[in-house]
Amino acid sequence: MPELTVRRIGNSLGILFPKDLVKEKKLKENEKVFVQVAKKGDVGKLFGSLKFKDSAQHIKDELRKGWR
Repeated sequence: MPELTVRRIGNSLGILFPKDLVKEKKLKENEKVFVQVAKKGDVGKLFGSLKFKDSAQHIKDELRKGWR
């Protein structure tokens, strides 16, 4: 899936599709398309944000039991 940038177009926001994608998908003007949107996030912000009842060491030890 290509990474696209949201841009201001007048008073709206829009996404411009690269020429090669338009050609590959055979897109035409005024044609309706479905777009799946997933915002690109900073994975670093997630680090340490998950909290568990057990310690990380306990979870790791439990997982290792299943490998034996």
